[in-house]
Amino acid sequence: MLTVDYGRLGLVPGDRLLDLGCGFGRHAYQAARLGARVVACDRGTDEVARVRATFGAMVEAGELDPTATPVEAVQGDALALPFADASFDRVIASEVLEHIPHDEAAMAELARVLRPGGTLAVTVPRCGPEFVNWALSDEYHDVPGGHVRIYRRRELRRRLEGAGLRPLGHHHAHGLHAPYWWLKCLVGTTNDAHPAVAAYHRLLVWDIERAPRVTRYADRLLNPLVGKSLVVYLHKPDGGPVGPAEPAASVPVGAGR
Repeated sequence: MLTVDYGRLGLVPGDRLLDLGCGFGRHAYQAARLGARVVACDRGTDEVARVRATFGAMVEAGELDPTATPVEAVQGDALALPFADASFDRVIASEVLEHIPHDEAAMAELARVLRPGGTLAVTVPRCGPEFVNWALSDEYHDVPGGHVRIYRRRELRRRLEGAGLRPLGHHHAHGLHAPYWWLKCLVGTTNDAHPAVAAYHRLLVWDIERAPRVTRYADRLLNPLVGKSLVVYLHKPDGGPVGPAEPAASVPVGAGR
C-alpha cells in the first residue's frame, strides 16, 4: 500500500520514474505495474539487492515485461545522484529528507534530475504526530540514520521552492499509523512483543492485506487530523502553465513504509 497517490503525481505508462530512498520497493513495484520505467535508488545494499530480486521475480511471474517496462535498482547517494540532468518524468522521495542533514542539497539533486514539466512527490513525517513521537521517546529519532528534523509544511515548501520547484498540492496519509507509533514510543520502540503493540500491529496487517471498509473509513477520517505522513506534490516549471492544484486521485493511498 502506498503513501504517494500516482493520480496526483500524474504518472502515465511509459514515464521514467525515480524512486529515491526506495527502501524495499513498495512505490517502485506499483509504479512498474502501472507501466512506468522505474529506477529504484537507495544507499542501502540490502535494500537494493531485495528490490532487484523482487523485480526479477515479477518478470519471471509474467507480472512485468522487461522489454516494454524496463526496471532497475541502483545504489546511490541523494546528495550526488548518479543520473544525468532531466533524466526522469516523475520522481518520488518518500520518507527520505528527514534523515538527511543537508536536505537542501538533496532537494537540489531531485530538481536537477527531474525534467522540465515533470512532477515530484515528497513525503515526510507530519509535524504534529512527529512532535508527539519525539516528546515521548528519544529512542524514536536519536539513533544512527534516524530523523534529524521535524518539518512544518510551510518550511518544507519554502525549501523545495528554493530548489526551483513549484507546489501543486498536498494531503496527509496513514491516520491509523500515528497512534501505533505513539504506543511504541510509550513502551519502547523495539518492544514489539508488548501485547498492545502486537495487537495494534495485527490490526495494521489486517488493514494492509484485506483493506476492510471499517479500517479504510477510519484511516480516511483520521488522515486530516493525525495522518502520520505529509505528502507534497510539486512541478518543475518548463515555461508552460502549471497543472491543477488538486487533481482527482486515481490510486488509493494506503499504509506507509
